[in-house]
Amino acid sequence: MHIILGGTGRVGSAVARALLARDESVTIVTRNADHAADLKAAGAKVAVVDIREVDQLREVFRAGTRAFLLNPPADPSGDTDAEERANVAAIVAALEGSGLEKLVAASTYGARPGERCGDLTVLYEFEQKLRAQPIPVAINRGAYYMSNWAGMLEAVRESGSLPSFFPADLVLPMVAPDDLGKAAAERLLAPVSDVGLKFIEGPERYTPKDVADAVSDAFGMPVEVAVIPREAWAATFLQFGFSQEAAASYACMTAAVIDGETPGPDEPERGAITLREYIRALIK
Repeated sequence: MHIILGGTGRVGSAVARALLARDESVTIVTRNADHAADLKAAGAKVAVVDIREVDQLREVFRAGTRAFLLNPPADPSGDTDAEERANVAAIVAALEGSGLEKLVAASTYGARPGERCGDLTVLYEFEQKLRAQPIPVAINRGAYYMSNWAGMLEAVRESGSLPSFFPADLVLPMVAPDDLGKAAAERLLAPVSDVGLKFIEGPERYTPKDVADAVSDAFGMPVEVAVIPREAWAATFLQFGFSQEAAASYACMTAAVIDGETPGPDEPERGAITLREYIRALIK
């Protein structure tokens, strides 16, 4: 039995679907059973648990043999770093006495020590705490999610403008959630000896201009990149409903990407889904 945290999100559900396609037993951990209805229909079990409830989460882990660990993103209207660090502490505490034989954890390109830089620092702390406990752990650092562009598509359809915190010609490693899911499923099924760090990205690297061109082709209309200048980042995040703390963290992550502080390896593990394929599937 594979236990999947974040199983109703884009990546977690992709892990679950990849495992179910291979007739593996899967339990989805979620706070809302309704969100897992399609996966339940596909054969997954569903455990309704708040990951902060350590004893309950440990009981779910005890029903499995291996687990996919994903730290769910916190509501940006609050202090995302504090909330996500609390999630990390709870997940790691629940592993003690769980009896699991192997873990696969989702992390990110550019994970690094430090404070108040969003996923880069929170997920680095997650990696370190997982490595310090006794269950063998495989860590997949994923590139920039193609799905990060998804929430903008309807606004782009109306305006013909794609907002971007990144320069239009900045080359970025990107990856589709389904490719991350398949990569994680492969490591869940691999021997316990398959541990350590891997980097996962798509078949090639892309720029925000490439994203705009892909959306343009899918919508059949011109789309231009509207770059948000660095001095406007924090104010823009606040306009989106972010707290002051979350706006500062997300601005820190954005700067790290632009300033070249989140490089990937020359030879990552590459998925198959191109940016155009991903955008086209979203718009369908």
